[in-house]
Amino acid sequence: MKKNIALVGAGNWGKNHLRNLNELGVLNLVLEKSDDIISKRREDFPDVNFVKHDKFVIDNHEINGVVIAAPAVLHFKLAKKYLLAGKDVMVEKPLALTQEEGEELVNIAQKEKRILMVGHILQYHSAVVKLKDMIDKGDLGKIRYIYSNRLNIGKLRTEENVLWSFAPHDISIILMLMGEEEPAKVSAFGGSYLNQAIFDTTLTELEFRNGVKAHIFVSWLHPFKEQKLVVIGSEKMAVFDDMSKEKLFIYEHKIKWEKGKIPIAEKADYKVVQFEKKQPLREELLHFIECIKNRQTPKTDAKEGLRVLKVLNEAEKSLH
Repeated sequence: MKKNIALVGAGNWGKNHLRNLNELGVLNLVLEKSDDIISKRREDFPDVNFVKHDKFVIDNHEINGVVIAAPAVLHFKLAKKYLLAGKDVMVEKPLALTQEEGEELVNIAQKEKRILMVGHILQYHSAVVKLKDMIDKGDLGKIRYIYSNRLNIGKLRTEENVLWSFAPHDISIILMLMGEEEPAKVSAFGGSYLNQAIFDTTLTELEFRNGVKAHIFVSWLHPFKEQKLVVIGSEKMAVFDDMSKEKLFIYEHKIKWEKGKIPIAEKADYKVVQFEKKQPLREELLHFIECIKNRQTPKTDAKEGLRVLKVLNEAEKSLH
């Protein structure tokens, strides 16, 4: 493969992009402003070219794709810069921090005829792909309710609240499972305990026009890590548990009506759903590389990122 990709940001998440892009043989260089991070990464990647100024990305004609793994507050500024420089861009979630910025990036990408992809990694997770396939085939029956918990005691942000840090993944998945339909109503509430201006925990509710409802609970003040999405269907229930080894489960619980009016739950053992296991980040990056090569629209393109931004903005308004 051509070494035609530049990575911008090699921090906590960027180091995973660095490893995968390097293994795939497409990494041209890494732009990183922090000397400390550069020295750390050079220990593991001595042959990688690290630079500190964006001119080395913009002026390098070998580079036609840029992966942005910088802090969220910089996503809009960086994506805009590289799109206008004629580069295809994959930017980590969220696409931007306001709907207006997201719309501007969509327009720039269209005008410049550039690919703009958003890093909604779970759409490239084999278990989520399998779950979507099962829903589309009607294996769960009619979808009634979806809910997601993304909880942890871990890295606390000061530039973005937990809604913007954690919830884009779950919003993206739920919209994908719902066939990209935008919710008719979004509401949210939450609490800020460590920093008065930053929400540490939020609960977001989505209501769709077809009657399906969903909620997303996110918190970085939780005693243990949990990443779980539950889909309630009229026939079966599915659980995507990203913290488990098996990942995807089906529960065939039945509801019997005693005397025609008393609902009784008949519980069933869960079944593990089999699927081909692949590394989500690697699949995501391979998709970006393929989109650059074939000039195709990414699965998680800027318009998909904008739909997620709209939900985030509505939730943010509701929080305040």
